[in-house]
Amino acid sequence: MSIDLTQDFFTLFGLPRRYALEDAALEAAWHTLQSQVHPDRHAHLSDVEKRRAMQWATRVNEGFRTLRQPLARAQYLLELAGVDACLGTNTAMSPEFLMEQMEWREAVEEARDAAEVSELEEMHRRLLAHAREVRSHLAAQLDDEHDYEAAADTVRRLMFIDKLQQEIDEALLALEN
Repeated sequence: MSIDLTQDFFTLFGLPRRYALEDAALEAAWHTLQSQVHPDRHAHLSDVEKRRAMQWATRVNEGFRTLRQPLARAQYLLELAGVDACLGTNTAMSPEFLMEQMEWREAVEEARDAAEVSELEEMHRRLLAHAREVRSHLAAQLDDEHDYEAAADTVRRLMFIDKLQQEIDEALLALEN
């Protein structure tokens, strides 16, 4: 068994280079590769071959983690397309989007302070639905339109949405305890 450590994760898993992936296909490909490269299968080999098996297993696991998460997968596709999404430095967003984020955060804070679990749960549901819509739009930008600059902007938006989702989850957890 030999894995080319330079091939992209989609090629490694035998999947199309697309944002919209079937979870079952990714999972099946990961299990197949994992069964082939797991270091325990190579314990009887030389130290060099054991290190190679560890590299293979690490690469397979890294690829699985990247492709399994929609945001990480989108970032990876942008990277493969040669687009720097400037995720750490470009936080420029439309005033409307920023205002919406501020309103969401204020509502979360108010619901948390008032211990309104049902309100937080409703916000959680609404935000999940909104994130699904944004991911659907992102899939079109990446897979159909190949509009990587617009997709980079959408990825930055999704990062804000994911962060807000985490804040809601943390507020719910704090109220449960």
